[in-house]
Formats: sequence, structure tokens, C-alpha cells
Amino acid sequence: MSPATDSPETGTDQPAASDRISTLRRRIDEIDGQIIALWQERAAASREVGATRIASGGTRLVLSRERVIMERYREGMGPDGTQVALLILRAGRGPLGGTETP
Repeated sequence: MSPATDSPETGTDQPAASDRISTLRRRIDEIDGQIIALWQERAAASREVGATRIASGGTRLVLSRERVIMERYREGMGPDGTQVALLILRAGRGPLGGTETP
């Protein structure tokens, strides 16, 4: 197999492998769409929780809740889960410690 004969879509010139890769990539694209939709739904729910808490005189953050969420992701995904959790939490509450630089 050489780069000149590889399918540009799959990286292989083997028809069976190319078909399998295409099928798997379609499924990955479907999963990505679901992840994005869930990410957006979660962020919106989290923003509503924060707004409700602040409107009722509560704090902007509940750090104990964030620790539980981070631990859940770390347990479920390993060390990278902590980074995923931090991004998810940030999407819902915004950055910590002031303004964000572009």
C-alpha cells in the first residue's frame, strides 16, 4: 500500500478495510453530533442552575459539587476525564478568576 494508491477518505487501498473505516467514521460522526447536542444541553442546564442559585442569594459556585463531577469523570475516563470535566464545567459556569483572553 502506498500513499499514491490509498483512498484519500480512508488511507487504504483495501476495499474491505476502506468500507469498514467509512462505516465506523459515519458512526463516529453520529456520536460526535450527540456529544455536541448533550454538551450544549448540559451547559444550558448548568447556567440555569447558576442563575437560579445567584438569584436566590447563593454563591456562584459550589466547589464540592464540582469536585464530585470531576471525580466522576476521572473514574469513568481515567486521567483525561479530569480535563474533560474541567471543560464541561467551564462551559456551564464560564471561566474562573476573571475575564478570559481571546
